[in-house]
Amino acid sequence: MTSNFVDYVKIFCRSGKGGSGSMHFRREKYIPKGGPDGGDGGRGGDIILRGNAQLWTLLHLRYTKHLIAGDGVPGGKNQLTGAAGNDIYIDVPLGTVAYRSESHEMMGEITEDGQTIVLLKGGRGGKGNAFFKTSTLQAPKFAQHGEPSQEEWITMELKLLADVGLVGFPNAGKSTLLSVVSAAKPEIADYPFTTLVPNLGIVGYRDHRSFVMADIPGIIEGAAEGKGLGIRFLKHIERNSTLLFMVPANSENVKKEYDILLNELKKYNPELLDKDRILAITKCDLVDEDTIKEIKKHLPKKIPHAFICSVTGQGIVELKDLIWNMLTKGVEDEEE
Repeated sequence: MTSNFVDYVKIFCRSGKGGSGSMHFRREKYIPKGGPDGGDGGRGGDIILRGNAQLWTLLHLRYTKHLIAGDGVPGGKNQLTGAAGNDIYIDVPLGTVAYRSESHEMMGEITEDGQTIVLLKGGRGGKGNAFFKTSTLQAPKFAQHGEPSQEEWITMELKLLADVGLVGFPNAGKSTLLSVVSAAKPEIADYPFTTLVPNLGIVGYRDHRSFVMADIPGIIEGAAEGKGLGIRFLKHIERNSTLLFMVPANSENVKKEYDILLNELKKYNPELLDKDRILAITKCDLVDEDTIKEIKKHLPKKIPHAFICSVTGQGIVELKDLIWNMLTKGVEDEEE
């Protein structure tokens, strides 16, 4: 089955070339030797990246291999300026980064709905001979060619934009939590790697407020080196402002699992450790009170935590409060 989630595409793009200016002299019945009246050429079309909040994947671009903008139309007589070439707009989801494929130089990133970035600018139109007329050059017999087009292989890569990213081993309960707190419908089953693509969900909070949560496919030890699903999905964690680590209560060692997850993120990108973190101990319905007390003794210091069970709803409200306070702490400090 082909996945509907596509986070990487490579497209050949070419902007339009500018139209040439016109070399023309006014010739009418009673004006046999009129002056120069050649118009300017039109500009070539641009290749423009545009943010679209309705999109969440690059699927619509998967089979787009070439995008070519329109050329500018040459200038005409009577100082008529040629029409500009048609621009090409590439609508992409928020969180999309564009790179030059050969050098991997970043060309821009889209973070807002309606935001535009000109990737390749069309050539300017050439000036017609009327433009070059002066008091000493009354009849210029030349015009300017339009500027050439630009062409480039461009890579587009999507990194999900979400407030909270769920980090955990396969089968840690990430998809179940997302399905409980949002309207998202991820595939859920009791085996590793049920989630093969990231899922986004909008989580409702008090007073009609909300935040976006991303369920990232499970990490395994060695993911930063490409094991399991490898680094294919680790990049999606880069854009989340808060990381929610999820470890099942029935794990052999909750603290050890948390440390392994943290280490994988550090190996992939040390800057990820600068993000706010919350630890959720999941599947608390599978263990007794004594086990929970024992787990509490060994939890990492200074990391807010919550004991939850997505099936029974235990601790979900408290977890939402923790997340909301973490997301808004800077904003509330400024307001005060």
